[in-house]
Amino acid sequence: MRRLISAPWFYTLIAAIIVSYAGATSSHAHEDHCAAVASSVEEAGFSDSVTVTCTETDAIIQSLTYPDHELMTGITGTNEQVPVPADYAAPINLTPTLGGTPLTRDAALGVAVNGVPIYDYTGGGEMSQADLAHHQAQHDTLQTGQLDVCGGHAGRGDDYHYHVAPTCMMEAMDNADENPIIGWAFDGFPIYGDANPDGTPIAADTLDVCNGQLDEEFGYRYHTSPDAPYIVQCLMGEIANFDSLPRVRPLEAEAGGGAAPGTPPRGGVENLVFSQGNDGTRSMDYTYQGDDYFIRYKPSETSDCYDYTTQTVTNDGALHTGTYCR
Repeated sequence: MRRLISAPWFYTLIAAIIVSYAGATSSHAHEDHCAAVASSVEEAGFSDSVTVTCTETDAIIQSLTYPDHELMTGITGTNEQVPVPADYAAPINLTPTLGGTPLTRDAALGVAVNGVPIYDYTGGGEMSQADLAHHQAQHDTLQTGQLDVCGGHAGRGDDYHYHVAPTCMMEAMDNADENPIIGWAFDGFPIYGDANPDGTPIAADTLDVCNGQLDEEFGYRYHTSPDAPYIVQCLMGEIANFDSLPRVRPLEAEAGGGAAPGTPPRGGVENLVFSQGNDGTRSMDYTYQGDDYFIRYKPSETSDCYDYTTQTVTNDGALHTGTYCR
């Protein structure tokens, strides 16, 4: 759902930002912007698993949202969901233009150069206009133990995505020492790490409410940051088809009906480990109040389907089996 930030007090809060950004657009022509998106993926070393194709309006970054780095390690506040590959096509606007109204969304705001979606830092649904100006500690996925050591987790659709800086991906990038673009927001503006593109530190109070600032090359850019909001919090650019931006399709039982989302075990779990076997089996094992639990799946004979065996806190430790599909 599209949410426009329209409260009068909010405009007062960001009035200086809007005035300074008025008329700012990307200096890149359509072809240059397409090349910039494609180059960011190739130079990072992810072109084997991520493709970029350009239309008249967008650069489409396509992937399976399943990164080649450690997954789920370090999570205590699990929702008992596991990462499952999902076809994902992220449209990056080729003619980015700053608007006057920040946009929020209860789904991804952009995508990393390894093809993994990037969300805002919260896990409580779409942020309201008041939420943007105040740290939402109770919904902070980092502070509540919901994220792994790489900055991501599996969401309600069993899709892996980032909520803060994707540190493992950033360390693995071929051009990691060049302060590179680490992702793109759907409005067409790039996402960088904690420093400016030239490597200089970002001065205090420079980043705006969406965690971005003006940029000489692209018109505007977003950043990650050590403190909340950690990464893109909202979109400062215009998007013509905002309501049509992609969402990962949740798993559904092969016989029909959706898979009920898990319920975070109160107080958190311990010793959570996610492993992958040579036969394609993937398993998340953990303990809760001294008892062992697990979620395991492997590819089914049916395309885009997976055979599950689970014993979860949500289901009171009962053993369940079933086949679920995208």
